[in-house]
Formats: sequence, C-alpha cells, structure tokens
Amino acid sequence: MKILKVTLFCLLLFIVSEAEAQQPKTILFFGDSITAGYGLDEEQAFPAFIQEKLDENSLRYRVVNAGLSGETSAGGLRRVDWVLQQHVDIFILELGGNDGLRGIDPANTKQNLQGIMNRVKERYPEATIVLTGMESPPNMGSDYTDAFRSIFSDLAQANDVVFMPFILEGVAGNPELNLPDGIHPTEEGHRIIADNLWEILRGIL
Repeated sequence: MKILKVTLFCLLLFIVSEAEAQQPKTILFFGDSITAGYGLDEEQAFPAFIQEKLDENSLRYRVVNAGLSGETSAGGLRRVDWVLQQHVDIFILELGGNDGLRGIDPANTKQNLQGIMNRVKERYPEATIVLTGMESPPNMGSDYTDAFRSIFSDLAQANDVVFMPFILEGVAGNPELNLPDGIHPTEEGHRIIADNLWEILRGIL
C-alpha cells in the first residue's frame, strides 16, 4: 500500500511538472510611452514585434506590454507591485525618459529605478532583468546630460543585469522614424528597436 501511495505521488509530481513545462514563460515590458507605443496600435509597438520573433523561432514565451504613456520612474515604482502579481521570467525595464524631459534630479531617478529592480528581485529572484538606457534632451545642459546618462550604466553594473545602453539607438533624431512630435517612434522605428533588443534577448532566451 505504501509503495502504491509513493508511486501515485511521484506520478502526480510528474504530471504537475509536465503541465508547468508546457506553460509559456513571461517577458514583461515595464515602461513608458515608448513601450506602450504612443500614437500607434499596441500591435505596432516593439514588444509586439518581439512576440512575433519569439513565435517565429518557436520559443514558448508570452509578451506582456505594461507600458504606460507619461510614466516617470517614481510612477513606475508605485505601480510595479501591481504588475508583479503575475509571474515574470524576464523583466524589461524601460523608464526614465520622462524624468529627463522634466529635468528631475538624476539621483531621484536612479533611486526609483533601483527600487523597481529590488521589487522584482524580491518577488522573482530567478527572473532576468534587462535595463534599457535613455538620453536626456540636450537643452538640459551637458552636466545634466552626463549625469542622466550615467544613471543606467551605473545601475546595470551595480546590479549585474543585462543592459541595452540606449533604447532608441538608430531611431532617435531621424524624422522618418519618428512621429511629428519628434519623440515617439513610428511603426518602422519600433521595428528597429525590436531588432536591436532581439540581439540582446536572443542570448538569454
């Protein structure tokens, strides 16, 4: 009888493990209007193009777009606990751009981004964090621009996370790849972002 119970228990564990293995892992994009795809349909934003690449490569991952237009790092810190109610395997952090536009003290931005990563680590210690960098507007002055830029590289090094130095690499400043506001990418701009990010993600998937 004991042997039968042990056998049934092992069988149950096997079934549960197999069921969990069949579930797709989750890549959560946590960011501002760049992630949200401001001015476009969500299907035209770069997280959706990452999902396409995952599907094309038969990789069992589900993309969640948790971008919110206008979000600052402080807003993200307040919102992250709610977002983390769902399991996360890869957490892509794309915040800070609105802080730069508003001239927020880089020290505050750095503290908020660190707080967000701390929450992710506490909730899902096995999750991979990808941090994307941003540049501040040149009209803020060189001192501010340099301090702002260093936020992201410093955080990436201190936390030993995967780092993409500039989320808008190859897109920023090109009128053909941005909407009339000159800030938010067009669909083609988002495809370039997805291509750049895919080169980083492919190594950890």
